[in-house]
Amino acid sequence: MSDVIVVGAGVVGAACAYYAARAGLDVTVVDRGPVAGGTTGSGEGNILVSDKEPGPELELAVLSNRLWRTLAEPGGFEFEAKGGLVVAETEDVQRQLTGLAAEQGVEYALVGASELRDHEPHLAGGLAGGVYYPQDAQVQPMLAAATLLRRGADDYGHGNGHGNGHGYGDDYGRDNERGHGRDNGHGTVRLRLGVEVTGFLRSGERVTGVRTSQGDVLGDAVVNAAGTWGGQIAALAGAHLPILPRRGFILVTEPLREPLIRHKVYTAAYVTNVASDSAGLETSAVVEGTPAGTVLIGASRERVGFDRTTSVPVLSRLAAQAVALFPALREVRAIRSYCGFRPYCPDHLPVIGADPRVPGLYHACGHEGAGIGLAPATGHLLAQLLTGEQPDLDLTPFRPDRFTEETS
Repeated sequence: MSDVIVVGAGVVGAACAYYAARAGLDVTVVDRGPVAGGTTGSGEGNILVSDKEPGPELELAVLSNRLWRTLAEPGGFEFEAKGGLVVAETEDVQRQLTGLAAEQGVEYALVGASELRDHEPHLAGGLAGGVYYPQDAQVQPMLAAATLLRRGADDYGHGNGHGNGHGYGDDYGRDNERGHGRDNGHGTVRLRLGVEVTGFLRSGERVTGVRTSQGDVLGDAVVNAAGTWGGQIAALAGAHLPILPRRGFILVTEPLREPLIRHKVYTAAYVTNVASDSAGLETSAVVEGTPAGTVLIGASRERVGFDRTTSVPVLSRLAAQAVALFPALREVRAIRSYCGFRPYCPDHLPVIGADPRVPGLYHACGHEGAGIGLAPATGHLLAQLLTGEQPDLDLTPFRPDRFTEETS
């Protein structure tokens, strides 16, 4: 029996497992697919403060930004503290960007039109200026999720190192094999992949575990970190969470011999699209390089259910917007594309905390396109709740019961 069952092995679930294990709890992570097999594996790896309006999500992002930098210090996954450059096409948009930056309370520097190419030499001409955010960063999300799970086991439970076909030990941190674990204040992490949650176990009203396709798993608490499928997991417990998939495409170019783009660069329209409630297609230029030499090009948003059909018109639109921002990309080949589904909530805030409707159930989902960036803070705050500590941030804005049944 575990202290905590985490449903979902994406980066948010991995962060929940990592911080819970560090707090001394025994954790079992359950996922019907592989590590980072859902939204995490289809993301760019954004760690942004620049696109957040003042308020609770920005506070969460600032905390998470600091935690990511601490997590990156030992290495083990790609982390680039590259900074972000938000560019404005007109003077009016530049004034809006300047006003937002002044309200956010994070580090920033105004960039005049004549200074843009000091930051990005290959930017198109005719832009009105921009704002540079040094805290913006990038992470390779799949490797980060896998590393957090391994660290949660090895650092605190000291896993047995025997593979289970998924690249992880069958039972990380078994006390009888390692002499470590709860006796000396360290938790454990067990990873069960290819296991689908089909229901919840209860003692009275309280959740005491999950039913799965491979038998029951007992636990004192269950954390719903199922990302885009978080609403479906909540429904199995009788709780309503209006989480919907919001599809996005990314184009990947051929590797370049020399780096073309230094920072994460995007237009002001991206900030507007992030905050939009529209179900229709929205695109905005988001362009950045990777350590492998490729360039990632986004971003699109549309609510079309879980339809993975490749949309050539959307990809063409993304390519055109990227070329308008960086004309040199016109001569670069796109070698592939992929899509993923952001877990969208109607108020654009994640769901984090204990569910008062279902004792023993906690949620860590609904982060939309910010889940990778917000994962460490989410895991850290939930671990504090699970161990009876006062969370570092007020979780009231993220409470699971804030939605009505009519919310869509």
